[in-house]
Amino acid sequence: MKILKDILYKVSMESVVGNTAVAINNIHFDSRKVEMNDVFVAITGTVSNGHDFIEKAINQGALVIICEELPTNIINGVTYVQVANSKEALAFMASNFYGNPSDKLKVVGVTGTNGKTTIATLLYDLFTKAGFKVGLLSTVKVMVGDTLYEAVRTTPDSLTINHYLAEMNEEGVEYCFMEVSSHGIDQHRTTGLEFAGGIFTNLSHDHLDYHSSFAEYRDVKKRFFDELPASAFALTNVDDKNGEVMLQNTNAKQYTYGLKNYADYKAQILENQFTGLLLKINDQEVWSRLIGNFNAYNILAIYSAAELLGLEPLENLKFISELHSVNGRFQYVISSEEKITAIVDYAHTPDALKNVLETINAIRTKNEELITVVGCGGDRDRTKRPKMGHIASALSSKVIFTSDNPRTEDPDAIIEEIEKGVEPQNFNKTLSVTNRKQAIKTACQMAKANDIILIAGKGHETYQEIHGEKHDFDDLKIVNEFLKQLKK
Repeated sequence: MKILKDILYKVSMESVVGNTAVAINNIHFDSRKVEMNDVFVAITGTVSNGHDFIEKAINQGALVIICEELPTNIINGVTYVQVANSKEALAFMASNFYGNPSDKLKVVGVTGTNGKTTIATLLYDLFTKAGFKVGLLSTVKVMVGDTLYEAVRTTPDSLTINHYLAEMNEEGVEYCFMEVSSHGIDQHRTTGLEFAGGIFTNLSHDHLDYHSSFAEYRDVKKRFFDELPASAFALTNVDDKNGEVMLQNTNAKQYTYGLKNYADYKAQILENQFTGLLLKINDQEVWSRLIGNFNAYNILAIYSAAELLGLEPLENLKFISELHSVNGRFQYVISSEEKITAIVDYAHTPDALKNVLETINAIRTKNEELITVVGCGGDRDRTKRPKMGHIASALSSKVIFTSDNPRTEDPDAIIEEIEKGVEPQNFNKTLSVTNRKQAIKTACQMAKANDIILIAGKGHETYQEIHGEKHDFDDLKIVNEFLKQLKK
């Protein structure tokens, strides 16, 4: 058990009703999980307001209530702590409750629109190869050393983060690499954590369903770097127009990486093929199995961060050459007879889709066709849909618009919004097949020998979310099955 006043360290309190010397069992922000002598933190969310569940939490045994507004009905024996921001308070309390586990690790956060998962995961792989015990918090998975846990969201809630970090402490983990999303920053999920470094990848159109403007989206990302301590490093992609913006107010040691502009860590692409990349990084050549210009940036970020964390340059390059692509990121299969290449990628933003298509177009001979299967998620940023339609139709030989994760929206209505971005000269390239499995089957039937199929948007996801239910759906598995059927 913990003493309440100890876990309130650093929490900005406005008023207290009751005793802060009480012993508590656990902390929850979901009233359904509250048990005897627990703390309930009332958080105002996008769907519900935790303040509406204070009475329920007390009835289930809550001993302490953390809230932004004190309830009118004060119950004797219950301690109420009024705070300015419940999400921020939860983050500090979670860190204190678990013994400030980030202080005992070298935690590196990766933020930006694209590349977060690849960079965080490959840093985990690289440091594991280097003989360290490593942790990972990513969209795809959570790793505590060799132990795998299922990931729920890009940046988990602060209680979950600190729970995993505490487990990493127990297992002797030295480094932890984690994705830091704009939602996570804005909702204070990473507040109270001690970071050894931060990496900025790039910034493009995404999450404008959540953020009111691109400027707000950028500034939320920047806040992560503003809050880094002087002991940390801040590593930014100087080729992105927002790269230097991220460093403007940071106290951390500043470093840059890039392919085009002057940078502390510079790379040059010598070869770019479907088999991989040959790069020159700071005058040393390295071959990587990863493919495309966007992965050249990811590799350079990985190399830079690893060196800043103390890895020797030659050892660093050796391990980079051994790294494999991340699940759902430019994964491909080639049919044995027809030599049709099918690529599955998580590209679900305009910039990511453009990067993948431009990468394929730069490598292919143009004697073959590029057939793209793409959709957009429901209940998410609608403004990017026509942009995705424009990019896909402009940079592909043929396009099949289909359903992604429609969630509560009508998939046909989503496809109509995507189609609005198609310019007249590209109209004949496109068709719509709402059923995603049928769309992939159609692409396979359309493909001739040596053609390329890109299936974009879902990547590592092995489900399709429709009206709150997740149905089994694996793009890579499905396209592989259809390609095998072509031989029969």
